[in-house]
Amino acid sequence: MGLFDKFKKNNKGGGKYEAFKSFVGMPGEENYSSTDEFLNAIEGKTFLNGMLRIFNSSEKSKWRATVEEAFPAYKGRADVFAYDWFGRIFANDPSRNMVLIFEPGTGDVFDVDADIVDFFETEIPKYPEDALLSSFFEEWFNSNEQYILAHNECVGYKVPLFLNGDDKVENLEVSDMEVYWVIMGQLLNK
Repeated sequence: MGLFDKFKKNNKGGGKYEAFKSFVGMPGEENYSSTDEFLNAIEGKTFLNGMLRIFNSSEKSKWRATVEEAFPAYKGRADVFAYDWFGRIFANDPSRNMVLIFEPGTGDVFDVDADIVDFFETEIPKYPEDALLSSFFEEWFNSNEQYILAHNECVGYKVPLFLNGDDKVENLEVSDMEVYWVIMGQLLNK
């Protein structure tokens, strides 16, 4: 049985955010009347052994500015709300009501054909490989003695892919997320 199989069981859905709560093993019968209420309820939390983390509201403006500095074409279009183990930041593009994934180690930005509700309710529980790179995480997690990342840490490339680094576990290291983003942002914008 894989590391995340236990999170996939009993995913019956039902209400708003029920599939996500079931997938990550989040207890409680709370119903959320809005996306803001849901994000406030989970702010600062870590899920799936550190694979997904939610920003604290006090961090969002700093991280929005960091994303905009690294990816200036997205200035004013990145309402950040979460990040993953790989240092990728998830943001809502309010002009299109679509989730964006900013990946500093590759220099890529991905459009997710989903709003925030669908991202949490469909993309994460049904497509964790696409949404969270779950297989790569499992490989890294198991090869690093199941190290749980601190809130300010991410796993990043030693040599980024845009500088011909290898997309392998051997090319990964634990980094301070802010330092990683600043360095990658400077490299991306040279």
